[in-house]
Amino acid sequence: MRIIHRRARVVHGRRGTGAAFAGMLASASLILGASCQAPPSSVRSLSATQRAAIADTVRQTMIAACNLSGGNVVSRLMSLYPDTGQVISASVGHITTSRDSLRQNIQTFWTNVGRNMKDPKWEWTAMHVDVLAPDAAVLTATYSIPHLTPAGMPHVIGGAWTAVFQRRGRRWVIVQEHLSDLPQ
Repeated sequence: MRIIHRRARVVHGRRGTGAAFAGMLASASLILGASCQAPPSSVRSLSATQRAAIADTVRQTMIAACNLSGGNVVSRLMSLYPDTGQVISASVGHITTSRDSLRQNIQTFWTNVGRNMKDPKWEWTAMHVDVLAPDAAVLTATYSIPHLTPAGMPHVIGGAWTAVFQRRGRRWVIVQEHLSDLPQ
């Protein structure tokens, strides 16, 4: 931002409109400067290495939990969420606010859709992690799950997922999320 200072005009011993304008400009620049604050010190104190390590941990947590091979898929997906407390999840036009209702939604999906997929493979098509603080990060990703239908036809489901992670103890868990499906 470039600030231009002008010399105030003196008219009959008083400052003219130029001084008033300069005063307003100085006040505006102080207000503007105050509104452009630096990030909180906790975020500034993270080194690039620390940020990268947190981002990598969040990525690896998602990748491991969304592995559809083997059993216990619902339990593996539920490992993304805290054991206690509120979890806000928005998906297919609905919001859930508890771990129990989220578990029920995941179980219903797996029972009605997931178990009918033959050879499903979760593929991440993009994944972006922004470290907000030493104990908070947000992930936005797109994914697809190619598989075969029960009739043997190729089929793909997928969507976008934004998740707010919080570190609780030694675990990074999702405390709020929004999933949107690709149109069929």
